[in-house]
Amino acid sequence: MQQQNILVIGGSGFIGSRLVNALSLANHFVTVPTRRRQRARHLVQLPLVDVVEIDVHDDAKLAKLVAGRDAVVNLVGILQGRRGQPYGADFARAHVDLPRRIAAACAQQGVRRVVHMSALGADSKGPSMYLRSKGDGEAALKAQAGIDLTIFRPSVVFGPEDNFLNTFAKLQRVFPVVPLAGAKTRFAPVYVGDVVTAFASSLVGPQARETLGQTYELCGPGTYTLAELVRLSGQWARVGGGRGRSIIPLPDALGRLQALMMELAPGEPVMSRDNLDSMKVDSVCSGAMPGFAPELGVPHPESLEAIAPTYLDPKYQESEYGPMRATAGR
Repeated sequence: MQQQNILVIGGSGFIGSRLVNALSLANHFVTVPTRRRQRARHLVQLPLVDVVEIDVHDDAKLAKLVAGRDAVVNLVGILQGRRGQPYGADFARAHVDLPRRIAAACAQQGVRRVVHMSALGADSKGPSMYLRSKGDGEAALKAQAGIDLTIFRPSVVFGPEDNFLNTFAKLQRVFPVVPLAGAKTRFAPVYVGDVVTAFASSLVGPQARETLGQTYELCGPGTYTLAELVRLSGQWARVGGGRGRSIIPLPDALGRLQALMMELAPGEPVMSRDNLDSMKVDSVCSGAMPGFAPELGVPHPESLEAIAPTYLDPKYQESEYGPMRATAGR
């Protein structure tokens, strides 16, 4: 495979850091734009990686940044934002306007290859601002002529330093019980390493051309309710002697009241009303057969049980985090 020059927007985050590291190890040039260089300091020492401080929402700057690339990857996504219809300004800016700008810049600069991170359940008519904005972002990309687009729609992504299972484990270390809204919603958690492999395969893999024009749902091999995931996170984190905390499923009205109170508290809420709206749709793949498409290079997606205990269990953390962070480019 010929060495490529790839722009990864959103490359300093949980998934992006690992993708940038994987592309660097495969001997490809990678540029990571960021508003604050400090946020991407863990990538600066990687070979063939250039971290640039720039505002990707500025069309002129974005066009110059895109110029000369072999491919552009968009991983930008937010889970919380101000409320509005069909979605607030924050979701519109991150999930709709930015993909439209990226597509336009690529077409203007003659960069055909675009790979985009969406979300399972993305739908312009979906039940939440998050899902509606993700759906409109996909539509904006598809409407742009002159680009070769691949879209990925993962379920919730887990792995070391995730903000999903780790958050539930931390809550159980603090509270004796867990009142839980959306307890029956189903998820098919997918391992971050498998998501990275799928992205890298679509960019530089031997069957990369087969991914052009495709939309892929990404799910792990198991399906769990939210209550089951919370319980497992507590058990694997050895909370309460390995039993985890008691979970109290909340009815919808109480769940929304709890979410509203979390939104009003300082900091980013663990659960918002929009998150609850998203959970009206199960985050599971629609295909009859689990697993990734063959061209994505993941014949056997990792299970939650094989990975999550190694980073949630305190006795493993010291021995495991070093090599995992190294793999992540940390």
